[in-house]
Amino acid sequence: MDSSLWVAKTGLDAQQRRMTVVANNLANVNTTGFKRDRAVFEDLLYQTIRQPGAQIGQGANSPTGLVIGTGTRVAATEKIHSQGNMIQTDNALDLAIDGNGFLQTLRSDGTIGYTRDGSLKLNNIGQLVTSSGNLLQPAVSIPNNARSITIGKDGTVSVQTFDQPADQVVGNIQIASFVNPAGLQATGGNNYVETAASGQAEVLTPSQNGAGRLIQGSLEASNVNVVESMVNMIETQRAYEVNSKAIAAADGMLRFINNNL
Repeated sequence: MDSSLWVAKTGLDAQQRRMTVVANNLANVNTTGFKRDRAVFEDLLYQTIRQPGAQIGQGANSPTGLVIGTGTRVAATEKIHSQGNMIQTDNALDLAIDGNGFLQTLRSDGTIGYTRDGSLKLNNIGQLVTSSGNLLQPAVSIPNNARSITIGKDGTVSVQTFDQPADQVVGNIQIASFVNPAGLQATGGNNYVETAASGQAEVLTPSQNGAGRLIQGSLEASNVNVVESMVNMIETQRAYEVNSKAIAAADGMLRFINNNL
C-alpha cells in the first residue's frame, strides 16, 4: 500500500512542475519574441514481479506478465519555436523575423547570444543594441547625422543623412539558424545560448537558404495562446486533485487496516 502513496506523490510533483511551466507561459504572454514551453512527461522504473513471457507451467508462458509502475516525472521542458504574431510599431529600429533564425548579440561575458526580440536601440556611440544592452552582431553603427534608417528584408542597413540625400549602406544584419532550436538554453532577458543539443549556429543572410526575412517597423509577439494555456492550467489542476484523492484513498485504506486488524 505504501507504493501507491509514492506513485501518487510523484504525480503531485509532476503536475506541480507542469503548473509552473504553464504559469511561466502566461506570465510572458506580452514578452516580445517569447517562445512557450511544454512539459514533457515520462514514466519511472517498473517493478517486475513476473516477466512477460515467463514460463508459468509445462509448455505455458505468461502472455503479459506482472509489472507495476512506480510513477511519473517531468523529464524535460521543450521550447515551441512556432511563429508569433506580428505587431506593427512603425519604429524604424524595431525588427521582426518572419521565419526561422535568431539575431546574434554579444553578451556581457563575451559570448554570443541569440534572440528573437528585435526591439533594437542605439547606444551612446550609435551602435545597434538590444533592449537589454547587448551589442548586435555583426556590429552596425548609425551616423549621428542620420535622418532616416532603412533595414531591408535581406538585412541591409542603409541611412540617409542631412548633408547627403543618397542612401548609404552602413552594415548588414545576419541571422543564425540551428538544426535543433529546441536545444538552445534560455538564459533570461529574451536570450538563448548555444548548446551541444542545438548544434552549431549557421550564419545566414536573411531571406536566403531557408532563413527568415526581416520586417522593419514590427515586433514578433509571444507565441503563447492564452486560451490554450488556461485549458492546460485547468487540466493540470484536475490531475493534481485526482492524485491528491489517490493519496487520501490510500491513507484511508491503511487507516482501516490499522484500526480493524
